[in-house]
Amino acid sequence: MSYFAAAAVRGSAGWTATELDLSSAADIEEVADLLRDADADADVSLLFVESDETYLVIMRLDEGEDLRVFGSDSAFAAESRLGALLLGDVEEPALEIDDVTVEPEEGDADEDEDETATVEPDGDPVGDPDLLADLGVPAHRLLDLCAHEGMLPADVTSEVCVVLGCGDAIEELREA
Repeated sequence: MSYFAAAAVRGSAGWTATELDLSSAADIEEVADLLRDADADADVSLLFVESDETYLVIMRLDEGEDLRVFGSDSAFAAESRLGALLLGDVEEPALEIDDVTVEPEEGDADEDEDETATVEPDGDPVGDPDLLADLGVPAHRLLDLCAHEGMLPADVTSEVCVVLGCGDAIEELREA
């Protein structure tokens, strides 16, 4: 199973990105240690793992602590060693997917005030879809990107990273 694993870390100098090799990691804590090693003093450390143009996992550490994980599809855990490593301990979404709604834009005359659009994911997302909300990507947006037909994990990572401000750094890793 092929994969791309990129750490995006935000320190005092801004965002930097590093590609990580997860092949020797034995458990999720070793993956978290690799992420910490990317920049031990980072305020925010993110790991984007894309596998076989099908699955996406995002991990987050704040100041090296409080590991949070989101996976685009729980099937990844059953289909590969890497998926089991990253998502094996993630049992259910932190938010019920049916409860994640998109609020209508202010001033949108076509929308009824009580009406909201529900995200209907193609896969079975697991973990914490709200892990990037304070960085500008709320749960409903992340779930919508993962559920959007034709969007590959690389596309989702690119969209998210542009919002975060580290899009160029991640794209440079891809091209290297």
